[in-house]
Amino acid sequence: MNIQIFGSSKCFDTKKAQRWFKERRVKFQYIDLPSKGLSPREYQSVKQKIGFDALVNTKCRAYEELYMAYIAPAAREEKLLENPVLFQTPIVRNGKEATVGYRPEVWETWE
Repeated sequence: MNIQIFGSSKCFDTKKAQRWFKERRVKFQYIDLPSKGLSPREYQSVKQKIGFDALVNTKCRAYEELYMAYIAPAAREEKLLENPVLFQTPIVRNGKEATVGYRPEVWETWE
């Protein structure tokens, strides 16, 4: 398994995901989403598996400030990549598989 956890250090679900993998002694790579972001290829891979709407955190302050609800769909993706704080966290990847949020029931099937 090649696990990557994209998340925020302030997000409790990200911390729970890290703890879940540590308890099972599964090695993972943690990427701080607000500072590093997702590369365009990683984003396309995750979006293909999960969908755009599941990736966007509609409850965060930046969503309102950037008027994401009123932007055209093509421009929304560009804004999302420019502002990684808009991503729902954690995004957990295992190769081509991906989840958003705390989903241990899915992670158990990855082994």
